[in-house]
Amino acid sequence: MCVPLSCCKKKLLVVDDVQLNRILLTDLFGDDYDVLEADNGQIALELILKHRDELAIVLLDLVMPVMDGFQVLEQMTQLGLIQTIPVILITGESDDEKTLMGYALGVSDLVNKPFNPEIVSRRVNNVVRLYSHRQELERELREQKEMLEQQARRIHQSNQFVIDALSTTAEFRNMESGEHIMRVRTLTKIFLEELREFYPLTDEQIETISNVSAMHDIGKIVISDAILLKPGPLTEEEFEIMKTHTIRGCEILDTLNYTQDEESYRYSYDICRHHHERWDGSGYPDGLKGDEISIWAQATSLADVYDALTSERVYKKAYTHKETIEMILSGECGAFNPKMLDMLVRVQDTLQEKINRYTQQEKDEMRASFGSQEGEERVPLLP
Repeated sequence: MCVPLSCCKKKLLVVDDVQLNRILLTDLFGDDYDVLEADNGQIALELILKHRDELAIVLLDLVMPVMDGFQVLEQMTQLGLIQTIPVILITGESDDEKTLMGYALGVSDLVNKPFNPEIVSRRVNNVVRLYSHRQELERELREQKEMLEQQARRIHQSNQFVIDALSTTAEFRNMESGEHIMRVRTLTKIFLEELREFYPLTDEQIETISNVSAMHDIGKIVISDAILLKPGPLTEEEFEIMKTHTIRGCEILDTLNYTQDEESYRYSYDICRHHHERWDGSGYPDGLKGDEISIWAQATSLADVYDALTSERVYKKAYTHKETIEMILSGECGAFNPKMLDMLVRVQDTLQEKINRYTQQEKDEMRASFGSQEGEERVPLLP
């Protein structure tokens, strides 16, 4: 007799058009399973679909009316059921080709008629236990995957908190709205997505780059208020000091790189150092030109310039969207990659709508990430 698998009976389906065979198998497994019967493949398939979550195994004949065993297997394969419900063929067929066809369709074992009840019992139990063990392993793997994903989300939230905290500190010292961080992040994302024809970046790369673009001006933390908040033009000496914020920002990143993965650190370091480089080599601090400047630094640079022009500062009023586009295209704000300028022309009529939509999405995601979620740790928001 079968060894009981649990105190709660699972279902076993016997599919055979010969009643005597069904009786023999029902008697054999009736003590340990809730046995269902079907005398053709169509009824069998209906029972499989109805009890898919309760079936421990299907014992399937091949030659039957209405729908044969192969057709049942084909349907189970198409519905993705053969991976979760084991099938043993119990058949009088001894054709090797048909046997191989059965295995190709996903059967777990094959028993030829006439059969030894004790052997059938052991083989059925072995297959059920094997599937049960596999399902338990898959469940554990899913739980471990979910746990790792939760940990990754918490690490990402912690990293983003550090990025936003540092970036916000720099912005408030500069008497700028914290919204500048979000707008630069949004604009960087929009520009990189629009430039994929020339610079193929994945969604994950663009997401990472746009997130760390908020770090572009953290070096301003160490610039004195007398220079940072000066309402009028800077002297040549003051401007040279202001330019050092690119280098000083990288020094700050060097002390914080344990909070980010290697890729994020590389992007943030490059953006922090090179977001003031210009296409013609007139920028700083390294005088890079052309494609010596990474596309993520270029995108952040354009985003920073656009937002700076359209925002009010202590030393100027805000320009309109149209004025800003004209100033950038005319070269008043330095030389930019021609591909980026063409992109800016292409999106200028829809840019504000995209900014609003992406900004709202980011706010919603932040609320979802930092909001109250039962059973999960939360990263605190800035006061």
